[in-house]
Amino acid sequence: MNVHRMIISACMVAGLLVSTARATDVDGSKDHPLITRYQGSSIAEYNQQEYAEYTLPLGVPNDDHFAKSQQLEGKLTRIRYDMPQNRSALEVFRNYRAALKKGGFAELFSCVGESQCKGSQTLGWCGGCSPHHLSEKLSRPEGDVYVSLHIEQDNPNTAAWAQLDVLEIKPLDTGLVSVDAESLARDLDRAGHASVYGIYFDTGKAEVKPESDATLKEIAKLLQRNAQLKLYVVGHTDNQGTLDMNMDLSRRRADAVVKVLVAKHSVNLARLSAQGDGPTAPVASNDAEQGRAKNRRVELVKQ
Repeated sequence: MNVHRMIISACMVAGLLVSTARATDVDGSKDHPLITRYQGSSIAEYNQQEYAEYTLPLGVPNDDHFAKSQQLEGKLTRIRYDMPQNRSALEVFRNYRAALKKGGFAELFSCVGESQCKGSQTLGWCGGCSPHHLSEKLSRPEGDVYVSLHIEQDNPNTAAWAQLDVLEIKPLDTGLVSVDAESLARDLDRAGHASVYGIYFDTGKAEVKPESDATLKEIAKLLQRNAQLKLYVVGHTDNQGTLDMNMDLSRRRADAVVKVLVAKHSVNLARLSAQGDGPTAPVASNDAEQGRAKNRRVELVKQ
């Protein structure tokens, strides 16, 4: 059963999530294909960005930041729903929670009510408005999906509203050429190093994602064709976060690439050395996302 079918099948006594647009929806808006609306609600605001940075709450607000959070990048869909007048924030929250669980999502963080969720004007959480929050993740081969659902209600006599943010992880379309063994060999012969952009990691993580496999096969092919070639595998990051964190992350990512090449592609470990340069060798400005994407890379350097 696919995720869409699973989610719209979720039903509680108090309500049902159904995919039915209303005449009062704002122009150009629509439900997200993975997550349908609460019955009787309407879309008050709608925005979609093909690539955006996003902070996923994993803890309660603490002044101008969350006690814990995760930085994400990908396709962002933001939908604000106005709920039916006679439905409470708690009822809406429990319906969505059940539907997401049925749809295969894993709960990362939740809070219910002022005592748990607290409030922050800077972050847009109203402490006295019966806040309810869910952060969830759906793992899938074509890219993970993260959901942030925030619900508030001024008082029992007013309608609740919900902001649904859906972040679909996908690599930035930078226009960079896909790597192959021949192009890597040319760059190594010409410049002594080659930049590789087809190796993917989640933000702040060092686990090589499955969609990196095609690029890793080309690196293995490069080494197979030249039995004398030895390489430094060097991780690079942008400048977001502290220097120590980025230096450590880049080293761990390089080490993860080496381990996959050895374990999955039968490359001799003696021919590879993992190194990390963090943000210290940028190839573009870190002032904008386009440049930061170019700086987040793995480089192969001749030993």
